[in-house]
Amino acid sequence: MLGFTALELARFQFGFTISFHIIFPAITIGLASYLAVLEGLWLWKQDVVHRDLYHFWSKIFAVNFAMGVVSGIVMAYQFGTNWSYFSAFAGSITGPLLTYEVLTAFFLEAGFLGVMLFGWNKVGPGLHWFATIMVAIGTLVSATWILASNSWMQTPQGFEIISGRVVPVDWLQVIFNPSFPYRLAHMTVAAFLATALFVGASGAWHLLRGNDIRPIRIMLSMAMWMLVLVTPLQIALGDAHGLNTLKYQPAKIAAMEGHWGNTPGQSVPLILFGWPDMAAEKTKFAVEIPHLSSLILTHEWNGQFPGLKEFAPDDRPNSTVVFWTFRVMVGLGVLMLLLGVWSLLLRYRRTLYQSKPFLRFAVAMGPCGLIAILAGWLTTEIGRQPWVVYGVMRTKDAVSNHSALALSTTLLVFIVIYIAVFGTGVSYMLRLVAAGPADISDSERQGSHQTQRPARPLSAVPDDVDPTIDLPESEDR
Repeated sequence: MLGFTALELARFQFGFTISFHIIFPAITIGLASYLAVLEGLWLWKQDVVHRDLYHFWSKIFAVNFAMGVVSGIVMAYQFGTNWSYFSAFAGSITGPLLTYEVLTAFFLEAGFLGVMLFGWNKVGPGLHWFATIMVAIGTLVSATWILASNSWMQTPQGFEIISGRVVPVDWLQVIFNPSFPYRLAHMTVAAFLATALFVGASGAWHLLRGNDIRPIRIMLSMAMWMLVLVTPLQIALGDAHGLNTLKYQPAKIAAMEGHWGNTPGQSVPLILFGWPDMAAEKTKFAVEIPHLSSLILTHEWNGQFPGLKEFAPDDRPNSTVVFWTFRVMVGLGVLMLLLGVWSLLLRYRRTLYQSKPFLRFAVAMGPCGLIAILAGWLTTEIGRQPWVVYGVMRTKDAVSNHSALALSTTLLVFIVIYIAVFGTGVSYMLRLVAAGPADISDSERQGSHQTQRPARPLSAVPDDVDPTIDLPESEDR
């Protein structure tokens, strides 16, 4: 396929499948916590709007959860099919970590998911909320094990190599490796931000279409509060994560910054834009801000950090790619901060739900949280190259002995099937979002009907249906 080697095609295939997969767990993590908050607010305030929003978003959560599970199964198989030498070398660590994820997170989610989705009128409100919380915790536990495995590949420790294979000697060091806390926090907050942007865009879209009802306003308001509170936290976490990466993976930082070498006594400027040329070993057309990289990465005015020329050519990540994926992620983060600040200003002026420029901006930002996650993932994984286990095993030594023809064929099959299957799923999920929550006023919730709960969230009958209500007689009668 287009002259690519088998190694490159194996990497493309893995990158394609995980790019599809990663968006579903991200939304699942955020929506699960959002649902727990909505149900908690309903139990606390007895405001039926929160209950209706719970039912509305639980439908979308169910579809998204299913697509995440299906797409995740493919990832596990690829370790054995396309990366068999990696599995043989490091399977004694990655295998148990993924098993722990199944035994804890997946069983926890699966056990309480049925109660959450289908037990609404079969268990008490408190027990149902507990089930929702358990599902939310399960998504976070799942992320913990997955990121522990991937973080170990970035900053491996707690192992020995015996007879050509990795043998764990300290599981606490394996799990709590140096980059794990930063990457777990960064990814979890990114999932919350992506979900907030998704929910906020849904609310803004309905408001632009004239569907100005209380549930829609609450959706937008909650999403914007999350954005305001969490975006600065994510920026701080990103800074801490960058300092950790500089310590353990300096070549990745050099590639992200397009930084090739130091001049004694001079600071390192921040290159806003440019084109890192791997062959020429310099960043062309650079637009720079003096001293800023030194301040960000060393917290010193004239601080220096290693440039790419300090690493052997075979040990350098592709700066041309990593430089830009990193800037896409950071640029979208700045836009998130801008959207949050704008929402605060409009909230102060009491025009949050009427400002069409703001609402259009919120709609446009809807997919940007997921795009930022993908850009960050590409930065992390491509920046680790040429290593699959950093400093221990090279990627070229991890790939299976497949031909380029076989990998080209399977890649094309994956592309066709994924677009058909997950394209249909995403389309259905977006149609659910477009339908919007029902506008049912509190005055229509009386007596026992205030506590009715539909059994099946995907086919629930509206709670305001009361067959005992007689229609008023006409004046002619």
